Amino acid sequence: MEDADALNRLAALPGVADAVAAARQACTSLRWHRALRRRAAAAAAEAGARAARASALLEGADLPLDRVRDQLRGAGALPADAVGATVSGALRATVEAGRLGEVTRRSPAQALARLHTAAAAGLVPDDVLGRPRRPEELPRDLGGSARPAPPTEVVHARLDALGGLLSAGGDVPTLVLAAVAHAEVLVLRPFVAGNGVVARALFRAVVVDRGLDPTGVAVPEVGFAAAGVPGYVAALAGYESGSPDGVAAWLRHCAEAVSAGAAEGVAVADAVLAGRLGS
Repeated sequence: MEDADALNRLAALPGVADAVAAARQACTSLRWHRALRRRAAAAAAEAGARAARASALLEGADLPLDRVRDQLRGAGALPADAVGATVSGALRATVEAGRLGEVTRRSPAQALARLHTAAAAGLVPDDVLGRPRRPEELPRDLGGSARPAPPTEVVHARLDALGGLLSAGGDVPTLVLAAVAHAEVLVLRPFVAGNGVVARALFRAVVVDRGLDPTGVAVPEVGFAAAGVPGYVAALAGYESGSPDGVAAWLRHCAEAVSAGAAEGVAVADAVLAGRLGS
């Protein structure tokens, strides 16, 4: 109950309720799109390709959407370089986010391990996959934070606290929970690599599992990418400051990304309905 109360207090910060309500309405409208009655799987696959491309773009890895689509359906391989590995990891993590379901609530540590294994395969040694970094290990990626990475004792304590939030029952504001989980992974950078991709995949997993966008067709990653890395980092800095205004700004940033992602989902659904997914 304390965790749910904490999230509801965050939801009451200035401007957050209105932004969350707008995002919820946008997702509700998307859910009833005609294309999702019979072709939801096709729309979700296209949304996943767009989500992965946008998430990778925030890591500095840019490939055309057609290449990502081809990889998703097994029709072509991505480049055998850091860009290809990052995009492949973002694609695997996005797919895994849609599969996690209640694992995000029942076993948050397992959910994070699965997302990291998906995101970082090919980027780090196998013995690093799925586990938080050790004291002698530093994250290789910025992950969105401009501050030095926290020490591992802080990482473990805050991951435990995050697990409590993700497991919270009762009347939990889904978007606020997803936004906090997203920011915590970005700030803590608990893994040696892949933290940004994991953070955005966890955000997606919570939004889907807790019913804000049960179809998985909204593409909030596109909303985050549209703000650009500077806007993303600036919003995260507000959360990291711990000030009410800064945290509220991050929560609004995430809600606006969901609203933009729902609009992108409508574009996906329209394309499915018109039979023009490749455009």
